[in-house]
Amino acid sequence: MSGYSVEGGCTCHAVRYRLVCPPLFVHCCHCHWCQRETGSAFVINALIEGCYVERLGDRPMIDRIPSASGRGQQVARCACCKTAVWSHYSLGEALYFIRVGTIDEPDLLPPDAHIFVASKQKWLSLTDRKPVCLDFYDREELWPEESLRRFEALTASEGV
Repeated sequence: MSGYSVEGGCTCHAVRYRLVCPPLFVHCCHCHWCQRETGSAFVINALIEGCYVERLGDRPMIDRIPSASGRGQQVARCACCKTAVWSHYSLGEALYFIRVGTIDEPDLLPPDAHIFVASKQKWLSLTDRKPVCLDFYDREELWPEESLRRFEALTASEGV
């Protein structure tokens, strides 16, 4: 992890961040909720513990919006340009879902898997040979061992 550094931010560069550790996992979500929220066919999220995200610029505003689970999500947006840079779900700020499209070099974090492909746009062909899941995935099956250990430590520290 030492020396790892990936930066990103919003369109106007007011909100900036740095990842100082590789993400736990990167997934490409094809659910209708993500399609609606992004206005696109999918969103790519890099899951990473909050302790490995350094905020470099302005503090984003937080929008609370509905989610398919019914528990909602918190979307961090730039107050100026309104770009969504990350989201938080049930673990709050302990776990970030970084929008890979906001990374300065998004090619550095390709998806490890495609999820919710049951609602994938029919015109989209998945040819990258990554695992494909009709809905969510089994973390134990797809995540690397190191990521599973980190996630277990995170949930233990959060009392989950």
